[in-house]
Amino acid sequence: MPKHFAIGLKILNQLVSEMNQSNPGVPLSHHRRIACSFRDQSLLQIFRISLSSLCQLKDDDGSKLQELALSLSLRCLSFDFMGTSIDESTDELGTVQVSSSWRPVLEDPSTLQIFFDYYALNKGHFSKEALECLVRLASIRRSFFADDATRLKFLAHLMAGTKEILKTGKGLTDHDNYNEFCRLLGCFKANYQLLDLVNMEDYRDWIRLTADFTLKSLESWQWASGSLYYLLGLWSRLVTSVPYLKGDTPALLDEYVPKIIEGFVSSRLDSLQDEFSDDLSENLLDNVELLQDQLDCIPHLCRFKYERSSVCILTVMEPILQIYMDEARLQASADRSELSHVETKLAWLVHIIAAILKIKQFSSLSGESQEKIDAELSARVFQLVNATDSGLHHLRYGEISKQRLDHAILTFFQHFRKLYVADHVADSSKQLYIRLSELLGLHDHLLVLNLIVGKIATNLKCYMGEEIISHSLSLFFEMASGRDHFPFLVDYRCSRSRTTFYHTIGLLVFMEDSLLKFRTSMDPLLQVFVSLESTPEEMFRTDTVKYALIGLMRDLKGIAMAINNRKMYSFLFDWLYPAHMPLLLKGISHWSDTPEVTTPLLKFVAELVLNRSQRLIFDSSSPNGILLFREVSKLIVCYGSWVLALPSHMDIASKYKGIWISFTILSRECQIYNHMAALNGNYVNFGVFELYGDRALADSIDIALKMMLSIPLADILAYRKLTVAYYALLEVLFNSHIVFILNLDTSTFMYIAGSLEAGLKALDTNIVSQCASAIDYLCTFYFNCVTLGESPNSPAALNLARHIAEYPGFIPEILKTLFELVLFENCANQWSLSRPMLSLMLISEEKSCPSGYNLLLSFHEAPREGEGLGPKSSKQKADALAKRGASSQVELVGTYFPDEFGCGPWLFLIVMPTNLKAQILAAHPVDQRHHLSTCFDKLMADINQSLDSKNRDKFTQNLTRFKNEFRNNK
Repeated sequence: MPKHFAIGLKILNQLVSEMNQSNPGVPLSHHRRIACSFRDQSLLQIFRISLSSLCQLKDDDGSKLQELALSLSLRCLSFDFMGTSIDESTDELGTVQVSSSWRPVLEDPSTLQIFFDYYALNKGHFSKEALECLVRLASIRRSFFADDATRLKFLAHLMAGTKEILKTGKGLTDHDNYNEFCRLLGCFKANYQLLDLVNMEDYRDWIRLTADFTLKSLESWQWASGSLYYLLGLWSRLVTSVPYLKGDTPALLDEYVPKIIEGFVSSRLDSLQDEFSDDLSENLLDNVELLQDQLDCIPHLCRFKYERSSVCILTVMEPILQIYMDEARLQASADRSELSHVETKLAWLVHIIAAILKIKQFSSLSGESQEKIDAELSARVFQLVNATDSGLHHLRYGEISKQRLDHAILTFFQHFRKLYVADHVADSSKQLYIRLSELLGLHDHLLVLNLIVGKIATNLKCYMGEEIISHSLSLFFEMASGRDHFPFLVDYRCSRSRTTFYHTIGLLVFMEDSLLKFRTSMDPLLQVFVSLESTPEEMFRTDTVKYALIGLMRDLKGIAMAINNRKMYSFLFDWLYPAHMPLLLKGISHWSDTPEVTTPLLKFVAELVLNRSQRLIFDSSSPNGILLFREVSKLIVCYGSWVLALPSHMDIASKYKGIWISFTILSRECQIYNHMAALNGNYVNFGVFELYGDRALADSIDIALKMMLSIPLADILAYRKLTVAYYALLEVLFNSHIVFILNLDTSTFMYIAGSLEAGLKALDTNIVSQCASAIDYLCTFYFNCVTLGESPNSPAALNLARHIAEYPGFIPEILKTLFELVLFENCANQWSLSRPMLSLMLISEEKSCPSGYNLLLSFHEAPREGEGLGPKSSKQKADALAKRGASSQVELVGTYFPDEFGCGPWLFLIVMPTNLKAQILAAHPVDQRHHLSTCFDKLMADINQSLDSKNRDKFTQNLTRFKNEFRNNK
């Protein structure tokens, strides 16, 4: 019996696990339908089995059966009830959306108690899994319970259980149990209101024990650092709810929260001694994400009792600050490690003050009172800034502790600037500046701004490290301060920061449309150009040229990013062309095999052809648009030709990076009459190229298509940036240059068209919309040129007809995929999806046919041979075929295509199966099918045979009603 019992529990564990995980080989919508069916029909029964098993096995101490039963309960409670694809990369649980059918089981007190009992067994992972189950039960949505009394009874049970654990400390010496228990405590305020908590009989004891537990956790910082996030989050949510607390029952937070702040500050500084004794390089200050987690809750806790909290911080900070300022006056430090210790303490205190300034929350104090306290804390940081770069400290820029302190100061500047320096807030912060004037003489925001700018300039002059430079430039970008020559510009390690630097410089220089200022600001870059252009051919592959070229491209990208009007862009273009554009082609041809060079070069070109703010709209008499396109085309053809010649074993990531940037460039170049960006930039009349026999357009599109076909579809979908660039370019090509696509051979065309169907199933809404748009352009072309007969004899139309004839299942599959997206997914882009659906349905218009298929007959009007089927109208053709009978989804009827296609007497008929509707209806209960069938019938109500805007909008409205009625019926 135990053996069979174990096998049964293992099978159920595996079943629930598999039903809760999507299969890469199964469409997401299909998996969700299966999972929802399993959830509604079987999951509750399996959960009942797990509970009954736990009860039966309660005395079977430490058995494998207990482990299996507990694991089964956890899997059931962890099920994705809403089909929202749980993010397993985060510990955040959110609300558990259990179905109301579970109410009798979960409201039963024995359900909650069984997990507390199993935790009390204190058997390693048993305890952890029991706590995980309790965390999920504590996270059940408020509306699940039948009434408030039942919900409060459930809360009382939870509070009593956790109070007992807090009192005894049982099992909390195990780290996993400790972390999970902190998560359980955090759930109390996430899912229950403060009023519910304070009205509990056990609240007074529970909040006292929780406060003691939090203080002990703060004292054991190293051991409990990963769990403090949940505890501090609990207290933060409690204090933010105090303004909404009604009634006279005290929350007792006034007593405990200040102690927690004091504990946070003191324990954080006390723990630094241990960190220094272990390894100076390992420090929480270096981990931005963990530091953010620790400090996120501090603003709310500090501002709850701000006067007391600020006194605590100042009491700790002032003696440390005095020691640091005294050290600045010494000729040499007696103990460098002690000074590093002081700097690290100050870095923590500055981070805490910066965190407080992230919000301006008014609670028990008035706004003016809070501003005065903000001024007291900020004044100490400004005092520190004046000391950091003076005396002995001026020699410590290479020390890690000094860099940590400067990072903290820059973070403080960012938050202070947003709260008190920006123009829209400076005038309303009078009390802060009055107090800062009394303390430091900083009587307005301009003086503070000068102090911040001075610190940024010092960092740029004195530091060589990437991190401090990047942080300083980020703030510099916000402040838009002055310019000077900074040593980091010649350090290759900081080359990425050059773009931000020159972007900021450009924003300042280009505020005035002055050609003189532009040329003066470009002089340093002109010198680099002249130097590189004069370099002999045999010397062009040296490291000196390499690093100069990389830096130049990054600088130019920053300059181009700063240009937002036509006049300034014309200055840049005239400066580059024709004198300096050949250097770009020389650079790409000589360094094609070096991504360090090609990546910044291509990114600069991508920025250069971006038609931001209509900056690339040249005068009607100007040839600049054509000239720019031709130069860019040369670059892409040169680079693309090299990429295509690469052996398959070359570095895939580097290869694909260059390709996706090339795709981005082309998508910005190719689409005519569009304000967005080069194929897409609206600054070239592309008909000029064909008219004068210029191959620039044809060559660039040809190389792009070859690069597309060189990448497996699986790789296109696997690399995020490549995916985005690929589908953006396809949308542009199908919109403005579809003839190039249609002139491909059938297998190549279907590969590209098939990738559109794959893109429809992507998770990115923008990609789905781009694929839908491309499909609509394709179907609209077919409808206009073939169905309506506007250009039935054009090579492009005949090519498309041939492609579809060879792959007749393409249109039904696309339409089926679109229906599934609309009906079964929560799509935010239904408008975009409705466009291709209408064009697909119109070119698949239903004709009278014994088999009930939808027919699209597209015949080239030429003399026919064979069976004598030669009527000229589509209606006559359909009637003739109906008389013969159609026994399959695809029927071929004789017709001639021109000989240049090499097809001879081709047969062509597309048959769209009406069983798509039947397939969808068959997936629903019999009693719902009649209503759903009626919904389908209404879908084409008042829709005529056109693709004008009015007809499209009407279809979109019908589709919305159809979807709503379809889902409501479910």
